[in-house]
Amino acid sequence: MSKKPELLVPAGSLEELKRYFEAGADAALIGESKYGMRLPGDMTTRDIAEAVQVAREYRAKIYVSLNNLMTNSMLEGLSDYVKQLAECGVDAIEFGDPSVLQTVHKLAPQLKLHWNAEMTSTNYATANYWGAKGASRVMLARELNMDEITAMPSSLNIESEVQVHGMTNIYHSKRSLVQSYMTHQGRPVVPGSDLGLKRGLFLVEAERPDEKFPIFEDANGTHIMSSDDICILEDLHLLMASGVDSFKIETLLKPEAYNEIVITSYRMAIEAYFRDPKGYELDESWIEAIRDVQDPERELTFGFFYKEQVY
Repeated sequence: MSKKPELLVPAGSLEELKRYFEAGADAALIGESKYGMRLPGDMTTRDIAEAVQVAREYRAKIYVSLNNLMTNSMLEGLSDYVKQLAECGVDAIEFGDPSVLQTVHKLAPQLKLHWNAEMTSTNYATANYWGAKGASRVMLARELNMDEITAMPSSLNIESEVQVHGMTNIYHSKRSLVQSYMTHQGRPVVPGSDLGLKRGLFLVEAERPDEKFPIFEDANGTHIMSSDDICILEDLHLLMASGVDSFKIETLLKPEAYNEIVITSYRMAIEAYFRDPKGYELDESWIEAIRDVQDPERELTFGFFYKEQVY
C-alpha cells in the first residue's frame, strides 16, 4: 500500500497557519511577494521563522515559495534571502527558475527543492530531469487528466504533488493591466489604491456573462483566476491508490472558515482510506460540508481531471 499523502495548504499569516494545522493540514506554503507569487498573504523572514516554530508544534512542515519570474535585479538579494530561510529552518523551497535551484545548492544544500513550473510540468522525463538536478518533488500541471496523473508516480524518481481543490491561475502578466485599463477609461487609479486580493474585481466575457474570473494586481503584475473551483474529493481514492505524495488545497481568495472546512473534509477522506483501502467509501457528509459553504457563483468542478486540455 502506498504511503499516506501530505495535505498541503498556502497560508497568509501565522493565525491562518495555526487554524489550518488544527484543521488537519500537514504542511503550509508561505512566503513574501517579492519572491513568491499568488500567495494569500505576505510573510517576512521574521514571520517565517515563527511559522517554522508553529509548524514544529504540530509536527508539520513549512515550504517557502520562490516561484516568481526572476529578474537580474531580484538575483541581487536572492542569496541573502536563501541564507535567511535556511537559518529559519524551513523544510523546502518551491521554485520554477533554475537560478533558485543553483542558489540553494550553493548556500543551503540541506533544503529540499520542489519544482513548480505551472502548466509545463506535464511528463515524467522532464520531472526526472529536474530530479537529477536536485529537485525532490514536482508539482504536476493542473491541465493533466486523471489517467495521466495516476500513471505518473510509477515513472517518477521524485515525489509528486497535485492540486485537488480550489481555484487556479489561468493568466499572468507582469504588466498592471487593470490600472492601465482604468486610466484608458479616464478613471485613473489613485496611487496606493487597492487592486489586490481584497478588492473583489472580476473579468467577465461577453459570451459567458454568468462566469466571473477573479482578477487582482500586486507587485508582480496582473493575475486572472479560474471562474470555478476544483474539487476532486469524490475521486480522491484514485489519487491515493496511485501513490501521489502531496495533495494541495488552494486557499487563495477564500475565507479562512471555508478553507478549514475543506481541509477537514479532505483529512477525513485520507484517514478513512488508509484505515481500510479496500473497504473505502466516500462519506457524502464530507463533500456536503463543502457545498454548504461554497460560493454559489463558483461551481465545484473536476477541473481538467476528466477533460481534454488543448494547449
